[in-house]
Amino acid sequence: MNKLLATLIATLFVGVASAQAPAPVAPATPAVVKTEAKADKSVAAAVKSEAKVDAKADTKVEKAEVKAAEKTTKAHAKEAKVKAKADAKAEKVEAKADVKADKAVIKAEVKADVKAAGSK
Repeated sequence: MNKLLATLIATLFVGVASAQAPAPVAPATPAVVKTEAKADKSVAAAVKSEAKVDAKADTKVEKAEVKAAEKTTKAHAKEAKVKAKADAKAEKVEAKADVKADKAVIKAEVKADVKAAGSK
């Protein structure tokens, strides 16, 4: 218990000692002020340049997205056109098959009628 109490008291003193105000800093020389101003200016220029690059990249991304959307729209339109042509062709083939089947039925009926008339 004594060791714990001693540790807590030592921590308290260390905290109080480190919480005191720092030693006064010597005033900045004109050279330091000038160098800091140049550094700030350089940082501002870098930020501005980065903003430009970001804007260009965003523009490129938007253009690419628009292009992709246009291609998708064209593809869907082409798909619909091809599907319509295929459907029309299928209907035409189906109609021809129906006509051919009807002709065969009529021919068979005529044969049956002729046969029936001949056997009477």
